[in-house]
Amino acid sequence: QVRIVESGGGLVQPGGSLRLSCVASGIFSIYKMGWYRQTRGRQRELVAHITKEGSTTYADSVEGRFTISRENAKNTVYLQMNSLKPEDTAVYYCYVQGFNIATISTGDYWGQGTQVTVSS
Repeated sequence: QVRIVESGGGLVQPGGSLRLSCVASGIFSIYKMGWYRQTRGRQRELVAHITKEGSTTYADSVEGRFTISRENAKNTVYLQMNSLKPEDTAVYYCYVQGFNIATISTGDYWGQGTQVTVSS
């Protein structure tokens, strides 16, 4: 059974920092891990993702402020968010792309989301 579990969201003041974590289990081989975010009434958007080899991609809006990293041995991905702005407020979703041995197929898997609120 595939499980994607996020942690680390919360309330922070503008200019502050938060670190999100996501652990995946039940996936035989993980290719890509990342973070998306969504606010009410808007489509889910990419924040950042990282390949198994460590290649990263960032949204323009977070480049230079957020850092994505992963520990392959622990099937864990992190998102270090610095210099947070009110417009970063959203539900952040962990995304994992990998091979599921139970279904013998590659699939995309999502966590349930963690709320990040940036407000004074």
